[in-house]
Amino acid sequence: MYVCLCKGITESDVREAGRAGFVMPCQLKSKFGLKQSGCCGRCAKSIHEFVEIAVQGASSSYHSTTDR
Repeated sequence: MYVCLCKGITESDVREAGRAGFVMPCQLKSKFGLKQSGCCGRCAKSIHEFVEIAVQGASSSYHSTTDR
């Protein structure tokens, strides 16, 4: 599902970023270019949704490496 139509960012993109260690709001804003030209800014205002998805991605990555 898309979480940012302006930039074409999907939930899986955000989960992947979480697995790569991007879980803080400032990291996610920078990685995806939120609030830059071509973006309406709505995503930056609701960055907590990105953080939740990224943390889920990071958590699933942690579990998959420890379950081996």
